[in-house]
Amino acid sequence: MAPKMCALCGTSRAFIVRPKNQQKLCKECFTTAFETEIHNTIIANSLFVPGERVAIGASGGKDSTVLASVLKTLNERYSYRLNLVLLSIDEGIKGYRDDSLETVKRNAVQYQMPLEIVGYDKLYGWTMDQVVDQIGKKGNCTYCGVFRRQALDRGAAGLGIRHVVTGHNADDIAETVMMNLLRGDLPRLARATSIVTASPASDIKRSKPLKYAYEKEIVLYAHHKRLDYFTTECIYSPEAFRGSARTLIKSLERIRPSAILDVVRSGEDMARLVPDEVSGGARPNKDILVVEGEAEIGGGCGSANGRSSGGEMADMEKQLLDIEHAQGNEIDIALRGQKHDRNCRNTNRMPKKLHKQQMGKCKRCGYLSSQDICKACMLLEGLNKNKPKQQIEVSVEEADSPTLTRRMEGLKVIPVHQT
Repeated sequence: MAPKMCALCGTSRAFIVRPKNQQKLCKECFTTAFETEIHNTIIANSLFVPGERVAIGASGGKDSTVLASVLKTLNERYSYRLNLVLLSIDEGIKGYRDDSLETVKRNAVQYQMPLEIVGYDKLYGWTMDQVVDQIGKKGNCTYCGVFRRQALDRGAAGLGIRHVVTGHNADDIAETVMMNLLRGDLPRLARATSIVTASPASDIKRSKPLKYAYEKEIVLYAHHKRLDYFTTECIYSPEAFRGSARTLIKSLERIRPSAILDVVRSGEDMARLVPDEVSGGARPNKDILVVEGEAEIGGGCGSANGRSSGGEMADMEKQLLDIEHAQGNEIDIALRGQKHDRNCRNTNRMPKKLHKQQMGKCKRCGYLSSQDICKACMLLEGLNKNKPKQQIEVSVEEADSPTLTRRMEGLKVIPVHQT
């Protein structure tokens, strides 16, 4: 049996079967098709303005690394005239984030982009390691998601940048649609499906150029472009509720490869049913309001395997290496677990009556909030209220000295008798 030829160029051997549409392509045509689709998404949604400064939310994971690489390529190819900057958040997770930031630093050199790192410890007085020590692993992703979104906004504002792009892909958005369906939260679903999010209370705009890109194709692109990215899973992410929605989406994808985009499109259709005053303007070509400093898409922590059930993307990367070694003996190569499209129908239900959201600013930090106090400040209040008091040892004479008042504020003093 003769080898199959690339469906696009017709001259090179095809050895990539696109997870999105089962199209058989050669490496060069796949790379070009992937980049062209991202470009078309950018143009169709008018994501950028010529000469604009744009911060790329860089975690060191595959999504943000591919985003940085593609934007650099497209910026030069199509003359977007963008000033690109890498913006990283240091959550303070030893053995994970400190290592991934080393990857981001290498990317900054490789892509010749400036890098800014913003830490939870300086912004909030807490690292995620300290938060987990205080509250345990259950529910810690709620803290991290809220803190992370505000950290990105504040980091961009500190650089004088009003546009942040993130590496959220089609799988992320499909998971978010499913999560909000399970929770019955159509207002948040409407906001999450938009490619652009903005608010009147913030100068920072968010966009997702990889919105329609499959996670598996992002891995394929990173593999064939030999990109340098970090692949270790966040040590705290397995407890996240998102894992249940992820498992369901992956199961649907194995049966019907187009299921991911089907769910995304269905989410967009449902968003149109949500009243503007509830969703903040969930209509095509409209910026969507983001409420309470929420992370509109979870999984933005840059955990390369954390968004895949059982480390599926890591298995895929290993499989790609095995395929390269066996390429000379293979004719048609497809990723395991993929089947051709099957016909199915989706039904939509009308949303229930929803309450109107009144938006304003947090009285403490000034961030966007539907309440007087934003969610981040409420979380910090709970953490600080239960924070163990630091202990220091001073002599009896020092303890009586008024000059130690500020040093002793909020501390537990243990007098130590001198011998």
